Amino acid sequence: MDAAPANEPPSPKAVVLAWVACFNQADIDGLCALYHDDAVNHQVVTEPLRGLAAIRQLFETEFGRANMQCEIAQLHEAGDWAILEWQDPLGLQGCGFFLVEAGKIRHQRGYFDQLSFFRAQHLSVPDTYLDQQPTHNKNDK
Repeated sequence: MDAAPANEPPSPKAVVLAWVACFNQADIDGLCALYHDDAVNHQVVTEPLRGLAAIRQLFETEFGRANMQCEIAQLHEAGDWAILEWQDPLGLQGCGFFLVEAGKIRHQRGYFDQLSFFRAQHLSVPDTYLDQQPTHNKNDK
């Protein structure tokens, strides 16, 4: 992370830069260390995940089945928020919004095309995602 002045937590931008570095190494412990214990991670393709245990499960599930990389297209900071536009080597694109308080992520919201993710990773589309409600209506083909 970029060095913050003495006794000040890292900026939202610095936290997201550290998040990208951990993400690209599939460093689940490093990623989890960047979140508050009661953080919310809401990838809008599914219900919000609340708490560090649920966020850890997300990373364990995704890194367990996919080779994911995050390339920064744009990274902006506005107050307590960092806004990340990203892409990956397979052509997937998305963006994330990170509310950072006291140097840790309090709330994360991510937007990406989940169907494109599954296809790019050569994964079958599951009926449920992270043990939540079905991601699609079984009558939809």
